[in-house]
Amino acid sequence: MIEFKALRKNLKKDYSNFTKVKVAIVADWAIQMLAQALRGYSYEKQLDIEIYEATYDQMEPELLNPESNLYKFEPDYIVLFPCAEKFHAKYQSESQENRINLWQSESERIQNLCLNIKNNSDAKVLLSNYCELFDGIYGNYAATYTESYVYNQRLLNENIAKLVGDSNYIYLLDILSLQLEYGRKNIFDDKLYYLSKTVFAIDFLPVIAENIIKIINILKGSVKKCIVCDLDNTLWGGVIGDDGIEGIEVGSKGLGQVYSDIQSWVKELSQRGIAVAICSKNNEDTAKEPFNKHKEMILSLNDISLFIANWDDKATNIRKIQKILNIGMDSIVFIDDNPFERNLVKEIIPEITVPDLPKDPALYLSFLKSLNLFETVKISDTDKKRTQQYREEASRNEVKLAASNFDEYLKGLEMKAVSKPFDSFSLPRVAQLSQRSNQFNLRTIRYSEQDVQNMIDSDRFITMTVDLKDRFGEYGIICLVILEKVDENTAFLDTLIMSCRVLKRSVEEYVFNKIVDIAKLSGINTILGEYLPTKKNAMVKNLLEEYDFKLIENNEGATKWQLEVSEYSTKKTFVEENNE
Repeated sequence: MIEFKALRKNLKKDYSNFTKVKVAIVADWAIQMLAQALRGYSYEKQLDIEIYEATYDQMEPELLNPESNLYKFEPDYIVLFPCAEKFHAKYQSESQENRINLWQSESERIQNLCLNIKNNSDAKVLLSNYCELFDGIYGNYAATYTESYVYNQRLLNENIAKLVGDSNYIYLLDILSLQLEYGRKNIFDDKLYYLSKTVFAIDFLPVIAENIIKIINILKGSVKKCIVCDLDNTLWGGVIGDDGIEGIEVGSKGLGQVYSDIQSWVKELSQRGIAVAICSKNNEDTAKEPFNKHKEMILSLNDISLFIANWDDKATNIRKIQKILNIGMDSIVFIDDNPFERNLVKEIIPEITVPDLPKDPALYLSFLKSLNLFETVKISDTDKKRTQQYREEASRNEVKLAASNFDEYLKGLEMKAVSKPFDSFSLPRVAQLSQRSNQFNLRTIRYSEQDVQNMIDSDRFITMTVDLKDRFGEYGIICLVILEKVDENTAFLDTLIMSCRVLKRSVEEYVFNKIVDIAKLSGINTILGEYLPTKKNAMVKNLLEEYDFKLIENNEGATKWQLEVSEYSTKKTFVEENNE
């Protein structure tokens, strides 16, 4: 972790080429040094974070007043950071009989602050839970005694978790987990608190800053989607080609438990929706033998989206994996025990994340967990099906190689689509696509679930999701369209996002045909479009031109377009409307 002193030096550096983000921090403790750490750490992640520091212990005046300076700042994110010390002071000031329900009144207070943010701002809320304080009054009995501070504090954190889970605009900053990871003695500085009301130790502030930025980056679409694993001495001990199935270490004995635990962790990632790929220098039959024959293997072939075992270098094979899964290199994590292989991949593919594992295998798992590489803010049902979807994608690629021509391949997929307006069922997936999609994304505007709900409730927006399936399986919702009415005859193409998994399969043609059909039914004669360039969406730079839009303005790469609906020519597509 970067030290606070180093982050302060970053404050004097040039941020002008970085993405701008506006963050407000509201707390009941002194946040000046946290703001410095956050600003300094943003330089490391190539963000230009402008920070509004709310006045000390003025959470209600800042958040309940619609005309406050905080709301005039128009933040993208509001970090709401109450502290346990203040809650403990409230507890001490209450009578014995009033202490029983103190957790409930504090929960209601936080919920009310969040609702005011929702009503007065479009900002997303990063809400911290409460660190645990032990007051030494009731000892071990405190956890069961309804009047104790410990009992109140734990119920309060349960309610914070429920508040976040039930909302579509609040995201948890889990300071309690960080306390468990680093230990109370390492994160608090009692002397500093008494002197300045700064709750956390100076050298812990960069950890908090890092986690705030991780959440912001997730909401901006930067997520890890795949873990690529070596086999020998990574998922099991020993070398399968030399030691044979009887000689490798996996299972309940000795070092075997180390590798079994690693496999269990990878399996959990697979079940969560992270694609698991194998990249091994080996003969494929030999590499698969433990999965097929070893009785104590935790990870199965069904947990693995893509299995590549050959004698090519690993950078080449990772490029194959990336191409087949159709994901960005920066969304891949590569795990390998061999320093040579790790360095090779880092040198050739610098975008990929390659953790430098400890020398001792017994430390692998705790090290990987500590990196928190697979941060997320929401999990959808679609995520949980991801492993199967990636396996189906590999099967499609095999059929593609066997087809005599591309049209034959597309026809053979037997693609069927359902298109319909946004609804409560599709809302989480729509918000997720908005937040995560980077490449096929015309404007890269991020929307929260609340934003999407507002569109559903408004007659100003015409919305569409596309749900696709083929003979290999279901893709789920792969595209979203948002048209905003400008007047009775004109609409603006606010959002067009498509999953890269389905590109160049004539799905684009199907979608544009549907956009024009919807426009005609709505009495729209003109559709305006816009392309806003980012580092990742160059693939759609000329997309609108391909579908009969005419260029009307070019401002340093940001382009504006116009389509007269009557001039659109229907495009050939192999996607059929699913009317079942």
